Amino acid sequence: MEQGSYLVIDERVLPEIYQKVVYAQSLLESGEASSTSEAVRLAGISRSVYYKYKNAVFPYTKKEEAGILTVQFLLMDRPGVLVSLLTVFYEAGANILTVNQNIPVKGRAFVSVSAKVEKMQRSPSELLECLKQVSGVIKIDSIID
Repeated sequence: MEQGSYLVIDERVLPEIYQKVVYAQSLLESGEASSTSEAVRLAGISRSVYYKYKNAVFPYTKKEEAGILTVQFLLMDRPGVLVSLLTVFYEAGANILTVNQNIPVKGRAFVSVSAKVEKMQRSPSELLECLKQVSGVIKIDSIID
């Protein structure tokens, strides 16, 4: 595996130690722990374990706080589908940054939309659920940066 590459893994399949490192980090960030020693004690891990993994283990949900959501769609090629998707973003309060659409092939088009989502009235997961309901959407994949 090349150095610097990342994997997204369900935490339930990993050893508990990684969750404890993330917990210790959150204690420090929130101010619940005033020092690394206090954070690792509350998390139930050693300082050496914390320092070994602290720069390598991060919660995926933190990416959501950065505020940019990229959604990739496979859409039916018919009038109104794209504007319906963009309307869902608008109604949620998302600020669309980019829209990229490929030329339709065999009645289907690939579209990618990136939007700032930090000031939305809905959560990104609620937005995705609304987008799935749009008539003409075949498939959705999302990335939160």
